[in-house]
Amino acid sequence: MPVEPAVAHLQQLVRIPTISRIDETAIDWAQFDRFIDTLHRLYPRLHTHLHKEVVGGHSLLFHWAGRSHDHPTVLMAHYDVVPANDEGWAHPPFAGSIVGDGSEQVMWGRGTLDDKGALVCILDAVDAQLAAGFRPANDVYLSFGHNEETTGTGAGAIVALLTSRRIQPAFVLDEGGAVVAGIFPGVSAPIAVVGVSEKGTTNVTLTVEQEGGHASTPPRMTATVRLARAITRLNSRPFPARFTSTNLQMIRIIGSYASWPLRFVFTTLWLTRLPLLALFTHLSDETNAMTRTTQAVTMLSASDAANALAETAVATINIRVAVGSTVAATVAHVRRAIRDDAVRIQVVHPNEPSPVSPSSGPAWELIASTMAEVYPGTIITPYIQLGATDSRQFSGICDHIYRFSPFEMSRDERGTLHAKNERIHIATFLKGVEFYRLLVGKL
Repeated sequence: MPVEPAVAHLQQLVRIPTISRIDETAIDWAQFDRFIDTLHRLYPRLHTHLHKEVVGGHSLLFHWAGRSHDHPTVLMAHYDVVPANDEGWAHPPFAGSIVGDGSEQVMWGRGTLDDKGALVCILDAVDAQLAAGFRPANDVYLSFGHNEETTGTGAGAIVALLTSRRIQPAFVLDEGGAVVAGIFPGVSAPIAVVGVSEKGTTNVTLTVEQEGGHASTPPRMTATVRLARAITRLNSRPFPARFTSTNLQMIRIIGSYASWPLRFVFTTLWLTRLPLLALFTHLSDETNAMTRTTQAVTMLSASDAANALAETAVATINIRVAVGSTVAATVAHVRRAIRDDAVRIQVVHPNEPSPVSPSSGPAWELIASTMAEVYPGTIITPYIQLGATDSRQFSGICDHIYRFSPFEMSRDERGTLHAKNERIHIATFLKGVEFYRLLVGKL
């Protein structure tokens, strides 16, 4: 069976393991060079008509000159991926395997959802419009970061370059929300959640240092025990929960489609707000994360030998700072929860929550109208993006930043992000291409 060109493009790019790492000396940069070279081979027409620059090492900025330079648009994606090995995967993570038939045909592989799928959708959409002889009314920039999964300095370098040229985008569209179902009680229609802001992301290290020795004569409080106590204290004191104005707007919009009596519950928030807040904190991990700053211990290190006491024990905590809070308030909460001056707290790569973009006006209506064409009958609502994206780098030069991946994602599929068995249905991927083709045609 012949494969759609866009599908073949994604398959080839998924097969290139562009794995980013905090320690950049451990990165295989040859794979990133290979990826850039492959883009040139797959999209010769696009490379002829658009001006390409390599920025910040390996990030890419394409400029498509429009009839006017007054209201430029930035379409974003990133092509780096988190690490993956074959263990536990139904199909190898960098094979780009296509399995199934018809509407159940699926491509497996790291980056299919996060975020090479969106990148290929953008490129194929632009290429299709170029083939049709289309020229946008305003300039269009394609911004593709190479280290979104780590520090985002590539996107930062692109913003610095645009700033030096006094370019202020009319709006920016990056990855983020998706078309989802079954996340809201009493609502059966699919929901397109479009991020109008995103949580801040900050890593905090907890370090305990003390004298080591032989494990046969341990003290009552080893470095690892003290560190474990700090972790459990923090885990037992979650950050306070609250609804932001965006949360409340989302509840009202989606709740108006709910069956009775849940529609009453979701649309009379002056009466039901506090019970709903309690519900959200327990309904699912996703709804709980919508209401508060979250923390997750993601890395641990201690002794290098089974029979040696650790002289240094370290835990890394990945914290997502809620909109309305700050990094400073977050660190103060961590310090109060741990209650131990022997545990050293260090903040690494702090990023504050992003400003909230409006859920009205020309940019919002452009996204919403295009969504309605591709996914008719879908409820469209603003929400707070839970994960960090490269788009946060643009907040200093643009007030209209939106985060949306035009793909239908089940709960299971959302659970594969940064985990095993990442995959995308071919049918929804092709809808993503159509979304961007229509969107570009309106720019």
